[in-house]
Amino acid sequence: MNADVETVRTADRKHVFHSWSAQELIDPLPVAGAEGSYFWDYEGNRYLDFTSALVYTNIGYQHPKVVAAIQEQAARMCTVAPGFAVDVRSEAARLIAERTPGDLDKVFFTNGGAEAVENAARMARLHTGRPKVLSAYRSYHGATTGAINMTGDARRFGNDSATAGVVHFWGPYLYRSPFHATTEAEECERALRHLEDTVVFEGPRSIAAILLEPVVGAAGVLVPPAGYLAGVREICDRHGIVFVLDEVMVGFGRTGKWFAADHWDVTPDLLTFAKGVNSGYVPLGGVAVSAAIADTFARRPYPGGLTYSGHPLACAAAVATINTMEEEGIVEQSARTGAELLGPGLRALAERHPSVGEVRGLGTFWALELVRNRETREPLVPYAASGADNAPMAAFAEACKKGGLWPLTAGNRLHVAPPCNIGAADVAQGLEILDEALSVADAHATA
Repeated sequence: MNADVETVRTADRKHVFHSWSAQELIDPLPVAGAEGSYFWDYEGNRYLDFTSALVYTNIGYQHPKVVAAIQEQAARMCTVAPGFAVDVRSEAARLIAERTPGDLDKVFFTNGGAEAVENAARMARLHTGRPKVLSAYRSYHGATTGAINMTGDARRFGNDSATAGVVHFWGPYLYRSPFHATTEAEECERALRHLEDTVVFEGPRSIAAILLEPVVGAAGVLVPPAGYLAGVREICDRHGIVFVLDEVMVGFGRTGKWFAADHWDVTPDLLTFAKGVNSGYVPLGGVAVSAAIADTFARRPYPGGLTYSGHPLACAAAVATINTMEEEGIVEQSARTGAELLGPGLRALAERHPSVGEVRGLGTFWALELVRNRETREPLVPYAASGADNAPMAAFAEACKKGGLWPLTAGNRLHVAPPCNIGAADVAQGLEILDEALSVADAHATA
């Protein structure tokens, strides 16, 4: 379809209802095309995408191997009902199961991450016969009714029905420790003690699952201290609680491993995924299921399903994406990019810019926490800021765009999440643009 910029903009404003937005206060950029780590508008302005769309184009835009696989599948069989056994669906499940930790050898396919989380919670509740799910305040698990209640961050506020059987707790976050810790070891020990206390006072026999992002994504790019995930696993085992890891954002190479859990050798009972499984080329998500939970439904029907579960086009994209990541060493490239380019480069920016309070991350998944004062750690903007309160972050983001880089900002943070196969030259260019744009944030720093 060929269209000019005004046709696209006019139709969007007239007919498209955008998520998370006051409709009359936004002006979405009309995008004409994308390839690799870049997209561009109708006026020829190219943007280096440090967001991977919404942290899902792990192999970049328009990878020819994945595009060809979708075209081939479309020519052969575009769709079929989920109740049939289909070669491409089975192959996608096999490839995923081979890479998940432990005995997560069954895959329930969904259309995206929120549905995956919904079904993981359902499986845990049915498996245990218990009603409650515990999840962290600093978390994001999706926007459907159950998933948004399990979410901890501010996007929950306008949706929280307080009826989903969810209890929130504080996870580890040493830079802003809720436990007054000064070392990672202290933060780990105190966070686990807090979680144990929460379990005890909520009643262990009422808790079906503890749901965690192994590396917290949208709520901060928070890498857990050594021993934390293993400690949560132990708490779950001791109380018969299902341990669910949400790898929707951090799976499939994003942190430099196939799954973030692999950094700490921890195996959950259920693992949710989406986004990077096929770089978002066709919507796909799912739940990887342990043998014990799969056995619960061996002779008892699982009361859930989706019309497009394991859609052939989405599964073909997943097969091609996983094989391409393997063939091209993209997971390993993500790890090297983080260790050799992004990590050192972002830390060098922090040394030059007083507005950068902390740098943290793994692989191609990083955050700069922007502050007004490094000593007090006052955030550059308040929590859940909007309008005039968010002006410093909005100005910083605009400076990035003017420089040719599309940023991902969340609260007082810049999240750096380029494609996992981004080249060294593009990383260097992105860091150079950030170096200049941070001067806008520095103008609000006092120390």
